[in-house]
Amino acid sequence: MRKQIKPVVLMVLWVVCSAAWAGVLPLTVKGKVHDQFGEEGVQRLERWEKLVWDISYHHVPDQLRAVNHFFNQLQFRTDQEHWQQADYWATPVETLASNGGDCEDFAIAKYFTLRQLGVPAAQMRITYVRALKLNEPHMVLTYYPRRGEPLVLDILVPDLLPASQRTDLEPVYSFNAEGLWQAKSRGQETRLGEADDIASWRDLQLRLGLGSL
Repeated sequence: MRKQIKPVVLMVLWVVCSAAWAGVLPLTVKGKVHDQFGEEGVQRLERWEKLVWDISYHHVPDQLRAVNHFFNQLQFRTDQEHWQQADYWATPVETLASNGGDCEDFAIAKYFTLRQLGVPAAQMRITYVRALKLNEPHMVLTYYPRRGEPLVLDILVPDLLPASQRTDLEPVYSFNAEGLWQAKSRGQETRLGEADDIASWRDLQLRLGLGSL
C-alpha cells in the first residue's frame, strides 16, 4: 500500500520578480521536504533549481519547451489518490517533492516557473478546458506571444502546439494574476472578474506566501 501523502504547508519566500534569486530555495524548505519525502524529493527540487539557472537567459520559446518537458516527466495522480482530497491545487514545491500531481498542478507549476524566469503574467493564462476525446475537465497553460497564435503547454500532448491545432480542447475559462475570463467561443471571451475570485487560487497564493503573480 502506498504511503499516504499529506499536503506540506510551505510558506515559500520565493522571489519571482528578481532574476538574482532564480533557482534558489531556502534550506528550511529543503529540510521540510527531506523530512516528508526523503532525499529523492530534495533531488527533484534541485533539478528544478538547475533547470531555472540553465535556461535563465534562453529565448522564451526555448524556456517554454524546457519547462513543459520538465514537468511532464512527473507522474499523473488524481487529487483523491495523491492528497486524499477531492480537489487540491498543489504548490510547485509540493508537486515536485511528491513526484506527481494532476493537470492543475502541472499547469500551475509551469506558470510559476516561467514567471520566475521573467515571462510576464499578461502573456500567460492558466486555462480550464474540456478535453473532448476524454470527455472530462482538464487544465493547461496557454502562452500568448506578442505576435502569432497562443501556444498550449499540456501533459496530454507533449509538443507545444498553436491553440488552433488543439481541436481536442474546448476552452471554458482562463486566469492569471491580472484577471479571470470566460470563453464564449474559440478566440472570444468576456472578463468575469479577478483570479482571486477562485477559492483554490486564493488558497494556493496563501500557501505560497506570495501576492498576486
